[in-house]
Amino acid sequence: MKADFYETLGVQRNADEKELKSAFRKLAMQFHPDRNPGDQACEHRFKEINEAYETLKDPQKRAAYDRFGHAAFENGGMNGAHGFAAGGFADIFEDIFGDMMGGGRRRSSGGRERGADLRYNMEITLEEAYTGKTAQIRVPASVSCTECSGSGAKPGTSPTTCPTCSGAGRVRASQGFFSIERTCPQCHGLGQIIKDPCQKCAGQGRVTEERSLSVNIPSGIEDGTRIRLANEGEAGLRGGPPGDLYIFLAVRPHELFQRDGADLYCKVPISMTTASLGGSFEVTTLDGTQTRVKVPEGTQNGRQFRLKGKGMPVMRQPAVGDLYIQVAVETPQNLTKRQRELLEEFEQISSTENSPQSSGFFARMKDFFESFGE
Repeated sequence: MKADFYETLGVQRNADEKELKSAFRKLAMQFHPDRNPGDQACEHRFKEINEAYETLKDPQKRAAYDRFGHAAFENGGMNGAHGFAAGGFADIFEDIFGDMMGGGRRRSSGGRERGADLRYNMEITLEEAYTGKTAQIRVPASVSCTECSGSGAKPGTSPTTCPTCSGAGRVRASQGFFSIERTCPQCHGLGQIIKDPCQKCAGQGRVTEERSLSVNIPSGIEDGTRIRLANEGEAGLRGGPPGDLYIFLAVRPHELFQRDGADLYCKVPISMTTASLGGSFEVTTLDGTQTRVKVPEGTQNGRQFRLKGKGMPVMRQPAVGDLYIQVAVETPQNLTKRQRELLEEFEQISSTENSPQSSGFFARMKDFFESFGE
């Protein structure tokens, strides 16, 4: 007696299409014959799972099954539970087992495959990001074998068409009432076999070597930028096209400057007397020039001064950012006796006009608590 289709898939009778597909995917992966070679029980279970899903996913068949059970498909009813279109199961099969079978229904191209892309991490200084540079790097990668010219075959010979798949790279195998297309086990999907492999590359058509490459880093490049060097990746298998090399750049944190896009920020400590009386100081920008910054009398801690056009260049554009100097007023330490006396004298003769912010703050605080107590 046939098992209930809903019990076979492990779902409730009111399960929707999404739940049916999810249950089928999970069970099909578990009991697929390719994952359980030679296991007749798994093969039988896989057929049951497929039959149940093919019936329940079709609204008309499901309605008939819900009303009449398995009898709905006996004696030719509904054209048989197994009468699905050729593409129906193929679509869901490709969705589930595409990666396991080699990533889809790709055909062989003479055994040649594109090489893999490579990644190279490079760290540069902020000064190098400012000026730009040409860097020399050494990259270990697979290159085309010079002995066999990338064919993988011993010099004087050439690959031959695979007799199992006739060069298609895939073969069909019957699994009960349906057929499954899988990667050719003899040529592994290449469509060709090499009877006499090249001794230098062992039939791969490529060998590993370290190459020296020149990388142009443009001025103004930002942290995290990716530079692509076309055809500088892994060599293709058996004469296939090479992959690409991607340079991922990281700009090392600077000791003095912080970057925000094209703008630079720098914090400069100044003395209390310079902030109070006014004065100036010099800063060295990233281009190596000296720039004088004028400090007005009464400058407060945290004030910023903008130096236009002294920031970072914008990559591949004529624009240049700005440099922002933030002053940090330094409180005197390790005072001598005379210095302390002078500060105490200054404190005695000071008025609220000398410190308007602090005087105003405490005045507002006093007014607040007085009004709060009323």
